[in-house]
Amino acid sequence: MKKGKKRSSIMLSTILVTSGLYFSPVNFGTQVEAAAQNSVNPSVKAFDQKVIARVSAERIYKDIHFLSETIGPRVTGTEGEELAAKFIKERLLSLGYKVETQEFSVPDKMIGHLHTSDHNEVLVNIPSGSEATSNEGVTAKLFNAGLGKVTDFTAEAAGKIALISRGDLTFKEKVDNAIAAGAIAVLIYDNINQTGPLNPSIGGNVNVPVGGITKVSGEALLQDVVAPGKTVSLNVTRIANAKSQNIIATRAPKQGKNHDIVHVSAHIDSVPFAAGANDNASGTAVALELANVLKSYPIDKELRFAFVGAEEIGLVGSEYYVSQLSKDEVGRSIANFNMDMVGTSWENATAIYMNTLDGKANIVTDTARATAARIGTPSQLVLYQRGSSDHVSFHDAGIPAVNFIRREPGTANLEPYYHTPLDKIELNVSLERLKEAGDLVGASLYSLIRK
Repeated sequence: MKKGKKRSSIMLSTILVTSGLYFSPVNFGTQVEAAAQNSVNPSVKAFDQKVIARVSAERIYKDIHFLSETIGPRVTGTEGEELAAKFIKERLLSLGYKVETQEFSVPDKMIGHLHTSDHNEVLVNIPSGSEATSNEGVTAKLFNAGLGKVTDFTAEAAGKIALISRGDLTFKEKVDNAIAAGAIAVLIYDNINQTGPLNPSIGGNVNVPVGGITKVSGEALLQDVVAPGKTVSLNVTRIANAKSQNIIATRAPKQGKNHDIVHVSAHIDSVPFAAGANDNASGTAVALELANVLKSYPIDKELRFAFVGAEEIGLVGSEYYVSQLSKDEVGRSIANFNMDMVGTSWENATAIYMNTLDGKANIVTDTARATAARIGTPSQLVLYQRGSSDHVSFHDAGIPAVNFIRREPGTANLEPYYHTPLDKIELNVSLERLKEAGDLVGASLYSLIRK
């Protein structure tokens, strides 16, 4: 899940979406009325069971394990994201869907590796604007530059890697002072405890490599490297001309044409250093399971699964997908079910939030509420005004869209493992909640598309 329209980093800031971005709601009165009638029609329960009986939490869990543990981090534009896309495409083809790959360009990325002379790896984030190193990297002693003020540097900083604490000055000022003192690289460590490494914004290009690390790592380097006069090696690579991709699976009714379209979406990428078990292997795996369940049932609407890349750097994949829809396709699109972080085991996340960009109900929320009443969904459903995921791209095109996500009721907090290396399957995924998400979204989806 992206936290606002995001930049690629381990901890990201939310961008609030103003009301000026909202589109007027589209009138889907007849579909909403039908959904309400379904909630009290006993015969509809038989259709629900056709989905619920086939949704397997074990299969979903197995796919999450492959995505998050076998592949691991699926950072935009990297081999991990590409491997995930290949896995998804092969699965969808095996299910008989018409499958399309949409490739698109993404901004250059900076990737870094930091090791001590004792061969200990230190997780490091490389900000946009950092200089790359040669293939061999740079190996040097560290200079303890305190907060990075001019007075914190001495002549001994020349030719060394400046180790600087966050605080007081901007990141750019710290880097500029280090360069002026002759440092050949800069490492900035956090001043608060965070699981993931700092991602310093340096506000433009600089001519030395720059990295961000955690508070714990910075303090360990002071003790284990600076004090005994040991060295570290920093290697920074620029990934230029990077590509991401969307995998689109389509199934149309056997008869007729120009059918209404229902979109199901989930992002396949993760943030750096995070296996992304819940964010968002969970949503991806549930969508794959629903593609399996719905592969052969008679339908009277076109069903499209959009597995999108590059969500974590600003919804790039979903924006590209929607931009490729024709005016006619947008006009025929009646709903988007987006799933992001639906499987967390965090005990406080007892509610399923249905996030809409304008905070208003639509055909998706109404259908989900009707379905939840029929099947007895155990978790509370909360309609909430929020962007921060791929439903935004559909909403902006005038398509009623909802992001299904688990949060803590009242606070709307996400689990503490969010966007950290602790987002692992054994810590952060619940079989019961995966099943609940699959049942709710699957039965809701089928109630709209079935023949």
